[in-house]
Amino acid sequence: MTTDLSVDADWNALYLDGEWTAGESDETIPVEDPSTRERFTEVPAATEADVDAAYEAAAAAQAEWAERPPAQRQAVVQQLLEAVHEYEAEIADLLAHEVGGSRIMGETSVKIASDHLSEAATLPRRMKGEHAESNIPGKENLVQREPKGVVTVISPWNFPLNLSMRAVAPAIAAGNSVVLKPSTNSPITGGLLFAKLFEETDLPDGVLNVVTGRGSDIGDRVASHPESDVVSFTGSTEVGQHVAGLAGENLAVPAMELGGNNAFVVTEDADLDRAIDGATFGSFVHQGQVCISINRHIVHESVYDEYVERLVDRAESLPAGSAHESDTVVGPIIDESQRDEMLGYVEETVDAGATLETGGETVSIEGVDDSLVVAPTVLSDVTNDMAAACNEHFGPIAPVIPFSDVDEAVEIANATEYGLSGAVHAGDLSVAKDVADRMETGNVHINDQPINDEAHVPFSGTKASGMGSYNSDAFLHEVTETKWISIQHEPREYPF
Repeated sequence: MTTDLSVDADWNALYLDGEWTAGESDETIPVEDPSTRERFTEVPAATEADVDAAYEAAAAAQAEWAERPPAQRQAVVQQLLEAVHEYEAEIADLLAHEVGGSRIMGETSVKIASDHLSEAATLPRRMKGEHAESNIPGKENLVQREPKGVVTVISPWNFPLNLSMRAVAPAIAAGNSVVLKPSTNSPITGGLLFAKLFEETDLPDGVLNVVTGRGSDIGDRVASHPESDVVSFTGSTEVGQHVAGLAGENLAVPAMELGGNNAFVVTEDADLDRAIDGATFGSFVHQGQVCISINRHIVHESVYDEYVERLVDRAESLPAGSAHESDTVVGPIIDESQRDEMLGYVEETVDAGATLETGGETVSIEGVDDSLVVAPTVLSDVTNDMAAACNEHFGPIAPVIPFSDVDEAVEIANATEYGLSGAVHAGDLSVAKDVADRMETGNVHINDQPINDEAHVPFSGTKASGMGSYNSDAFLHEVTETKWISIQHEPREYPF
């Protein structure tokens, strides 16, 4: 039977030990379409008993799965990649309905998720140990790499498909089992969808378990479960600190990608055509709801006015509206609280002396009483301490800050608790490289924008933007551990 991944499918079940189950409670959580503001389905509100059942299944299944030959684990990941490709249209439609993802966002999500799957498929054959010489005569040292055990994945709502995939796929490929807890705002594309896709593969029962529920009800139990060996979390710094603390109580490894306040530096000799192209994409793709999107535009005073004028023109040209319209670039914000918070930042910034060049309001959608679409917004005369600049606004908002020299630009860029991503545009590559070297952030992109993710390149944040690393060998090391085995081939002499 063909897997049903449609919006109208039945999503009201947990996935525990290879079975779809109603769980312990009859309570459900509605899932609303941000474009239409209408409920289109509901998912279970799991209890702590359901969480315990998920970890029990994961722990019981892990050892046998880890013993599978690398080729078998690789084959499962490749089967999942084939399923993602087969259901690409259905996945994009789910992203549009659940998180307001435009066509561009849906296509990008599938592309990045596929990249992570392709990389994860290589990991089973890369779990290699090493041979080390010994200081003891006649001794041989072996270092083996083994899976940690049970990996907890707590995924976000903004890019739920690929940000879940980058943890789930490599964890399973390396021989771990997984308990996946998606965000309440994206329980399908960040959670239940994975269960249905894995049913298209030969993954044994219990290796993947999915529990949907409110963080206030089950979040602490998930983060602190004694069966968990690794906790992967993507989300805000405040919540991440709490999750990491709970994980630490059980000595589980915390892998955290947290908040960002990413700087986009434009020098006086930068190619403004390229800079504006990057600025437009980096600020407004998926409504700015990207941890690594541009939060602050830091522009040299000699090109500042032209930059602002051209960015305004581009912002006003972007189609904004329902995610279900094929030409929409800027779709809806995920919910009212996020929308109201970002518009509040804009109002505070204007009150503090900035100029609202365009946007700063919602865009009407026919038939919707309270639109969640925020118009692409550009603010000029901004300083680093204004609300839209010093906070992670997480919206289609572009505060533009002037600077007089490179030293000042670097100072402004680094004047934040975060250090996730960034970018610099400069005509002189040596200047660009110098700025990149001095920016206190985990990722910097020269003559590009900060939204980049390649599965074979390590991805990590600094300062309050997280701990641990994702992608390739970096995340493989998070979900595996080394074991030292020594062999004493000849009789050893002891001092007594």
